[in-house]
Amino acid sequence: MSQPAFQLTTPAPDTLAVSGALTFGTATAALATGRAELDRGAQTVLDLAGVSQADSAGLATVLALLAHGRGKGRAIRVAHVPTGLQALARVSGVEPLL
Repeated sequence: MSQPAFQLTTPAPDTLAVSGALTFGTATAALATGRAELDRGAQTVLDLAGVSQADSAGLATVLALLAHGRGKGRAIRVAHVPTGLQALARVSGVEPLL
């Protein structure tokens, strides 16, 4: 079975946009790619509007990217959190981090 697709783009200099699935199947690649993009750019917004599917690994990836940004001295704001991911963050007790 193939892994669900995901894509990271920079539609604006301050924005890193995630689209597609952010799941166990894509989390490792999404984290590595996201960290590289944050290292290369100056993004302050992580836009999740294009996320079609997310699970706990996706939530962990988002939190790890936020931590990576903080490590670079940047406060990164999360925009357009999908309802399911927000609910997962709520029950996990990490919603304030988003």
